[in-house]
Amino acid sequence: MAALRVAVSGSGRVLLSAPRTIHTPKANMSFASLPRNKKVALTTLGVVAAGGAGLALMLHQSVKASDLELHPPQYPWSHGGPLSSLDHASVRRGYQVYKQVCSACHSMEYLAFRNLVGVSHTEAEVKVIAEEIEVVDGPDESGEMFTRPGKLSDYFPKPYPNPEAARAANNGAMPPDLSYIVNARHGGEDYVFSLLTGYCEPPAGVSVREGLYYNPYFPGQAIGMAPPIYNEVLEFDDGTPATMSQVAKDVCTFLRWAAEPEHDQRKRMGLKLLMGSAILVPLLYYLKRHRWSVLKSRKIAYRPPK
Repeated sequence: MAALRVAVSGSGRVLLSAPRTIHTPKANMSFASLPRNKKVALTTLGVVAAGGAGLALMLHQSVKASDLELHPPQYPWSHGGPLSSLDHASVRRGYQVYKQVCSACHSMEYLAFRNLVGVSHTEAEVKVIAEEIEVVDGPDESGEMFTRPGKLSDYFPKPYPNPEAARAANNGAMPPDLSYIVNARHGGEDYVFSLLTGYCEPPAGVSVREGLYYNPYFPGQAIGMAPPIYNEVLEFDDGTPATMSQVAKDVCTFLRWAAEPEHDQRKRMGLKLLMGSAILVPLLYYLKRHRWSVLKSRKIAYRPPK
């Protein structure tokens, strides 16, 4: 640092200051230099944080998968792509599987016969299907209830008259409604497919009480539903071989459509939005860059009259 010289006029004295160095304090943030109480606090905080992270990881792993519970693999569904639609022939076969196999225990109370029109069946076919059931209606003019053939506006019939009857017929277990089962289960159709095809013998050391069946994909591994499908459990109307995997695939596709009837329309609208954005976004960029920027950066100056 340069020396500072100050001259005092009138007295004849000259003050000559010596060079001075400014020392800035250095911050010492080492752990050893901290007081003992701070060391103890930081050590405790670190132990608690590490223990909490380890406990959270252990809990996550225990919830993610137990020793015997399996998570369903991801299957290459034909409707899984962003621009892929549902296989409506598979939806038709899946309805046949539900009608002949699943409807004996499971209901679909949020699905009406009219929902099948134009999706898997024609209107004439759905009318024939609906007329096969008897619906209790009324009261009539005399105040009595009567039965009539089903109509397009009727909902799928329930297998049991009330939940208590359903539990009594299934050893206390309530068969879930299948209207939105794909969206209500983690894994969606992958879980349903794995559950339907995953029945097997329990491993050594695992015992399942009478009336239950071992399924590694079911939470708890013991399920009250007997294996519902097997090879050639039914004959498809279109002649497709009714193997176990084919039957499970078709009913899962049907359940996906039942839970999300707007599946195809949603993807169609998304494609239209992408195509429109491909035209609109460059146009907006051009207007912003070459038109609006000129107006936005324009300066208005007031020149008073002379």
